[in-house]
Amino acid sequence: MARRIPRLAQAVLTIVGIYGAFRLVFDVLLGQPIPSSLLTMYMFFVVAGVYMVFTFTEESTRELVAPIRALVEDPRRKPIRNVVFALTPLLAAWFTYAGLQPRIEAPVELRSIHPAPPSSVKMFGKRFDLLKLEKEEPKKFRQLVAEGAKVYVENCHFCHGDKLDGRGPYAEGLNPVPMSFQDVGTIAQLQESFLFWRIATGGPGLPADAAPWISSMPVWETFLSEEEIWKVILFLYDYTGHRPRLWSENADHSKH
Repeated sequence: MARRIPRLAQAVLTIVGIYGAFRLVFDVLLGQPIPSSLLTMYMFFVVAGVYMVFTFTEESTRELVAPIRALVEDPRRKPIRNVVFALTPLLAAWFTYAGLQPRIEAPVELRSIHPAPPSSVKMFGKRFDLLKLEKEEPKKFRQLVAEGAKVYVENCHFCHGDKLDGRGPYAEGLNPVPMSFQDVGTIAQLQESFLFWRIATGGPGLPADAAPWISSMPVWETFLSEEEIWKVILFLYDYTGHRPRLWSENADHSKH
């Protein structure tokens, strides 16, 4: 006669199996990783449900806790008990520490697609037409770039980094981490007017129809002047070597 699996082992295997099923369905079959916060919520209800099923009767409850009672009360199991009591808090501390570590990479769902800007927006007490807004490079370009660098260092490098790679001293404390301007998928794909809009209006300026957006970007319109923002934009493109996309290029792409 086959030996019966202890009830506690059955409960643990059930929980592990359901967790594995979640991962298999979402990560492998659907190709859509389940958010960790949502998975934690699901597993909370799974554990609660398994506990209720496996303690439905007094007999099943005694079977479930029997291995635990034996471990705690049986003198012969003192060495194993000491190992378990030592490892349990260490494992709990490790999982807690690992869960608190910030992610360096930007979330895919927010960085893969840039929010569509409005056709016009009110900033600095006036309305800007973002479809026609382009800042021509003046003859004093190098001077303005230098002034933009000064504004960037004083206000932006804390998050976006002194190398414009999104790894400033405050970056690891933010979720999501700041955007890397060195990435060819960021400012190289955008118009200068888009940057002007995003910098001036910050996270609160993102379109409501695409909510919920997650952004730690402050409303720089409150702290910087219109000219200071334009100088920062000139510095961003000059330092990274990227060229801003033009509206005419977008029109050409839409024809194909």
